[in-house]
Amino acid sequence: MAFATRQLVRLASTAAAKKLVVKHVTVIGGGLMGAGIAQVAAATGHTVILVDQTDEILNKSKKGIEESLKKLAKKKFSDKPEEGTQYIEKVLKNLTTSTDPVSVVHSTDLVVEAIVENIAVKNELFKTLDKFAPEHTIFASNTSSLPITEMANATTRQDRFGGLHFFNPVPLMKLVEVVKAPMTSQKTFESLMDFTKALGKTPVSCKDTPGFVVNRLLVPYLMEAVRLFERGDASKEDIDVAMKLGAGYPMGPFELLDYVGLDTSKFIIDGWHQVEPDNPLFAPSPLLNKLVEEKKLGRKTGEGFYKYQ
Repeated sequence: MAFATRQLVRLASTAAAKKLVVKHVTVIGGGLMGAGIAQVAAATGHTVILVDQTDEILNKSKKGIEESLKKLAKKKFSDKPEEGTQYIEKVLKNLTTSTDPVSVVHSTDLVVEAIVENIAVKNELFKTLDKFAPEHTIFASNTSSLPITEMANATTRQDRFGGLHFFNPVPLMKLVEVVKAPMTSQKTFESLMDFTKALGKTPVSCKDTPGFVVNRLLVPYLMEAVRLFERGDASKEDIDVAMKLGAGYPMGPFELLDYVGLDTSKFIIDGWHQVEPDNPLFAPSPLLNKLVEEKKLGRKTGEGFYKYQ
């Protein structure tokens, strides 16, 4: 009996040891999302390396992080500005930058990819990093719409691969979608859930399905609003007012499309349409295609469904 008990304890200890506690994080991509992920990881005591192609990009990323921290510190330490300064310094001490991902992944626990939404580019990155990262290192993608399984298959660590979809702006948005692909091990999944909670975020779990949870519901809703307008059933202005006052949404669908970027929405729906061409929810929109072709992409170009000055 005592022997059996010792064996059970040993097995339980071994299983617990396999669950990785993430302390060192490498974030690939210094854009808004990557910089935001690096910021919240550094702010919660993780050692973070932010990687991008040039020092110029990284300097801009770091400046953005500093500005973001100043705003947060001003609110958090409104009565104690000295403590706010110390907070900023402490967070920035946890953050370093690099232009060479291969040289910095050798000691990392978690790689979070937040680069361009291009599956071939992502696959090439993960394939390269897979050769140099330690065996225990977990890989995760921040993609909002591309299949996690396909990226995992570019590596030899399908069981240590998952999705971590953050929302913009990362320091303020509480939600993270933790995506478990078919080959993702339970230990990897639990480690990603624990890491998300350690960041002060609220994780929701999802299988590797197009759009995960939020975008799977949001993008078809946006596209249906466009189709409603295309058919002449209602004006875009009335559709926006209806959803704000009738459903309590903070923005109408056309306001949100312009805010997100029409090219982004088109990219997502086109990708899903390729995967499931017979799904009516994923059908392309002639009007959306026309606006993108005319470079009317929304707020960022000054015109989309609406005009902006």
